[in-house]
Amino acid sequence: MISIIICSRTETLPSAFLKNIEDTVGVEHELIIIDNSKNNYSIFEAYNLGIKKSVGAYLCFIHDDILFYTQNWGKRLEDIFEKDKKLGLIGVAGSKVKTKTPSAWWDCPHDQMVVNIIHQAENKLEKQYHGFDHENNVEVVLIDGVFMAGRANKDIKFNAAIKEFHGYDLNLSIAYKKIGFKIIVTNTILLKHLSLGKVDSNWTQSALKLYKVFKNDLPLMVGNTLTKTELKKIEFKNGMQFCDKLMEIKCRKEALLFWIKSFFIKPKSKLHFKFLKSYIKGYNE
Repeated sequence: MISIIICSRTETLPSAFLKNIEDTVGVEHELIIIDNSKNNYSIFEAYNLGIKKSVGAYLCFIHDDILFYTQNWGKRLEDIFEKDKKLGLIGVAGSKVKTKTPSAWWDCPHDQMVVNIIHQAENKLEKQYHGFDHENNVEVVLIDGVFMAGRANKDIKFNAAIKEFHGYDLNLSIAYKKIGFKIIVTNTILLKHLSLGKVDSNWTQSALKLYKVFKNDLPLMVGNTLTKTELKKIEFKNGMQFCDKLMEIKCRKEALLFWIKSFFIKPKSKLHFKFLKSYIKGYNE
């Protein structure tokens, strides 16, 4: 059985959304809806409630604004899990590398991204398909939270101490990695996401808190896909990018600390002058 867990932003979910799940899942399942319309829980707490209520051998955490295109996607999930007992987590988008520096999963080289999803924004549809070559299932270290299917395990739960609405996908990915499971992105399940993620001020503040919790578990990458030099290059790019985001929300002290880390990675860069100019300007305002 698959336990489908949803943290709902509204008291009731659209009937079309629920019917789509029923019409496409194709296997025995239970639907666990955590009503979070009054923001009583962080998403970490809501998902933990879902896990506690679940009885399925597999847990599927999904957003409340998706539509499945694939028929019998639940059967496909079960088949993939049953063929590889070392597999712990399946997504439809993710990355083969995650820097220690706070960053989104897509903040990586294009050849490290693995994606199979349709996005809808402002009445425009965009299909993203990349990173599979001749494989249906590609190993990654981090998946996107829009769809996360995991093997039920007593040691897997979300960090309830984190009172945020971002980073739960990083939390879950690290949890499975730490107990020795693999993570993959599959192209055998296609869904449409009716919104786009926002890397806004809330995301930046959450990323800063998540860094303190998970920094010792990072960086992560699949095998030896990157050299140390290549990984440092990504760390530097993400570090300077995060400095800019911190400056935007006036976290000047934190921005300076991350800039120092980035400086020691790559002392010679014009980006340092750009940051210092911004920092001094912000100090004088």
